[in-house]
Amino acid sequence: MIEIVSNDRKAAFAVTAEVYPTESPYVPPMWSDFDRMLDPAHNPLVAQGHGRLELFTALRYGRPLGRIVATIHDASNLRHGTTRAQFGYFDCVDDLEVASALLGAAENWARERGMVEIVGNFNLTAMQQAGVVTGGFGNAPFTDMIFSPPHIARLLEANGYAPTFPMTTFRIALADVDPSGLLGDKQRAILADPDYRWMPIDRRHFAERLEESRLILNDGFDANPMFVPPTAEEYRFQAGDMMWVIDKRISTVVHHQGEPVGAIIAIPDLNPLVKVVGGRIGLSFPFRFLWHRWSNRRAVIVYQSVSRAFHNRGLNGAMLYKVTSALKTAGYTELGGTWIADVNGSSLRQAEKAGAKPLHRLHLFAKSLRG
Repeated sequence: MIEIVSNDRKAAFAVTAEVYPTESPYVPPMWSDFDRMLDPAHNPLVAQGHGRLELFTALRYGRPLGRIVATIHDASNLRHGTTRAQFGYFDCVDDLEVASALLGAAENWARERGMVEIVGNFNLTAMQQAGVVTGGFGNAPFTDMIFSPPHIARLLEANGYAPTFPMTTFRIALADVDPSGLLGDKQRAILADPDYRWMPIDRRHFAERLEESRLILNDGFDANPMFVPPTAEEYRFQAGDMMWVIDKRISTVVHHQGEPVGAIIAIPDLNPLVKVVGGRIGLSFPFRFLWHRWSNRRAVIVYQSVSRAFHNRGLNGAMLYKVTSALKTAGYTELGGTWIADVNGSSLRQAEKAGAKPLHRLHLFAKSLRG
């Protein structure tokens, strides 16, 4: 007997510890992030009227065995002319009955609100974590990457979902990278040009740099598939406590003649720490955090963006040169890169030039709600 309950964030958070073995590469979100992200009263996506969400948890005899978030990103549908619902945070035991009950609840919620298709994973929008892992299941994810075990894709297909929009995440072994290989004439000219200033993202200027990076993201990604510019409130909310984990040596905002034109947001990989503590802050967390900061050698690029007026000028390569050089100097040995879609040929070529190797293969999974 499967019971579906709504908006029980504590039960939903407990699912993955119940159904995924400790040796799984899966890493839970921090409970504090999960709780605030899925609280409609506090998430600006909902509070500002840009989206709607409902959280469903599947219980069997009181034991949480699966969860899913159904969302409608109204701003995305308006911008892209779609009538689409999305699902995210879909994690469950390898059990068709549980999966069907959860997916059915999300689909019914979406139909009742007039949607004609449903696509996921999106945690919670296309500007956040996206995809269902379809390859590379043995590889540990970096911070800001989705991981799902093989049965998730299989259960989606068994419920009528089809894979679409292929993507890849990447990792770079920094020992194998010579940053100077990223430099051509355009990049060298930028590095030598005093009109460009390289601004670290430090705590003193964090709010200012955060807003500059948002504006650069919104301009540079404007034409990307599914992109919706996050508002200042949404962007700050998604950033959460990043100020306390960011390493000012490995992120940068680039100014040209005083105007922000490029940004690389890179952070230390927190996943090993989060996995050890199970996503919860206990009494030992401060000591574990300090130990992780000292011993960690992995970082992840959350995104990099260049304003459209500076596309094809070599700024992306110059930024990547700066950041990879800084990473190596700081003692990092491995760099992760969040998803790049197959349709984004230029970014894929940039990743290949930087020495990136595939980490996970991902797809979105889609289903029609008509009929």
